Amino acid sequence: MGLGVNLNATLDVNMDREKANFYQSLLGQIKAIISDERDAIANMANISAILFNTLENVNWSGFYRVIENELVLGPFQGQVACIRIPLGKGVCGTAVSEQKIQLISDVHQFSGHIACDASSNSEIVLPVYQDSKVVAVLDIDSVAFANFDQTDAQGLQAIVHAFEQTLA
Repeated sequence: MGLGVNLNATLDVNMDREKANFYQSLLGQIKAIISDERDAIANMANISAILFNTLENVNWSGFYRVIENELVLGPFQGQVACIRIPLGKGVCGTAVSEQKIQLISDVHQFSGHIACDASSNSEIVLPVYQDSKVVAVLDIDSVAFANFDQTDAQGLQAIVHAFEQTLA
């Protein structure tokens, strides 16, 4: 006679908890590196490097900065990237125009996707705010489909918030 326990649900909860703990540790590392540094470019560079080297299946991690009504490539790790993206275009431009996180399981199904790297299959983009205005986005691409979930979104949002605190 079974106990009625859903083992898959138990595994999911444990994996979510493990991932949340991972992001909590990562947040501590990032805060230690960026908290006393006021140069936004330096902080973007270190955040990009840390995320690129610690997240699984990631082939690109970096920032695009909002400059004169378009996104301009900032510090990143990975393959050569698109230099300029119009606001409202692609996943990054949509994150700015909608002012919300874009969590895309399959970028090939995203209308207007801009393929800077053909090996990218999923993506998460988080707006960065300064004085209630989007000034940049954190963009992370993955070779795996559905690589990012709500736990990733929450963990990365905490990292973005820590970065926002360093902006003058």
